[in-house]
Amino acid sequence: MENRVNGSVRSIQISGIRRFFNKVKDYPGAVSLTIGQPDFPTPQHVKNAGKAAIDHNHTAYTANAGLLELRQAIADYVAEKYDLHYDPETEIITTVGASEAIDLTFRTILEPGDEVILPGPAYPGYAAPITLAGGVPVYVDTRDTDFKMTAPQIAEHLTERTKAVVIPYPSNPTGCVLTKNEVEAIASLLRDKSVFAVSDEIYSELTYGQKHVSIAACPGMKDKTLVINGLSKSHAMTGWRMGYVLADRPIADQLIKIHQYGISCITSITQYAAIEALTTGKNDAEPMRQEYKKRLDYVIDRLENMGIDVVRPSGAFYVFPSIKKFGLTSEEFALKLLDQERLAAVPGSAFSSYGEGYLRLSYAYSMDVLKEGLDRLERFVRSLDA
Repeated sequence: MENRVNGSVRSIQISGIRRFFNKVKDYPGAVSLTIGQPDFPTPQHVKNAGKAAIDHNHTAYTANAGLLELRQAIADYVAEKYDLHYDPETEIITTVGASEAIDLTFRTILEPGDEVILPGPAYPGYAAPITLAGGVPVYVDTRDTDFKMTAPQIAEHLTERTKAVVIPYPSNPTGCVLTKNEVEAIASLLRDKSVFAVSDEIYSELTYGQKHVSIAACPGMKDKTLVINGLSKSHAMTGWRMGYVLADRPIADQLIKIHQYGISCITSITQYAAIEALTTGKNDAEPMRQEYKKRLDYVIDRLENMGIDVVRPSGAFYVFPSIKKFGLTSEEFALKLLDQERLAAVPGSAFSSYGEGYLRLSYAYSMDVLKEGLDRLERFVRSLDA
């Protein structure tokens, strides 16, 4: 009966990120730098709001798009933070994390054969839902542009079948961030074209040395941009599954149809906690951001002292060093590293073929864990050089 299953489902693979994360349990004493999950707890006042929601019996269905109070909080938050202006009644939909928002977006806008341009390497959570929606991922090689997808590169890949361009910055897995000028150049390219911009901004509060700029804030771009965001990274709320998508009303009217039948509404308890996070806790990411910056500086310093080439990230909490000089595939390198030194990292090939020759390390871990992990990596690298 397996052959009777949808062929698109059979064609996609389990995420390489999770595959290596799951291997850790088979290696006693292993250190993992695999998962992009804040090691900070959800802020106490946000947890208290979730508890209060239960105590006050706020445990029933809500509107499909989410509580209006929550959508208003989202509208106020993105207006203040990113100069984005959306009607909370008609242009904001709360989702089960950013993951549902991504899937919802592609299922809504794509028809069979539509092409979607995205940077390579890229988070694997884009290609799979594109494929499942009948679309075709079209990768742009960003390895020679410090992992930034530029307007000229996008222009080279535009065809009559292009339906959307994914703009996932700050980036997972590279941590790169587009400057205001770089974002505006992409907006200038797309403004007069019938092409959607899908802007995944889940790491927007975690930038170092520059401010996040949303393409939806550029003139003439709101009506063709779908902004994806959430509280998993900014407020250490991964398990709460709180995401949202912002879209011009004609698009939002279509998004809500799929969301309604697939999800109905996200957890009511999460919604009440999210209201607290986006209002009282609108700046909760700042102390976490400062700590991540310290960790980033430490990790980059260690890698450079090992003689490993790495593009310094400006956002998120990942580094994506090159391991090409060691003569191993990224899969071979990651497996040997785990076997020999009990250190788990994600092979770059998990992020498309354009990630081959790289390794993703997450620094969303304590300094003690990072030190131990990098000590193990250094021993392994020295053994390869010997």
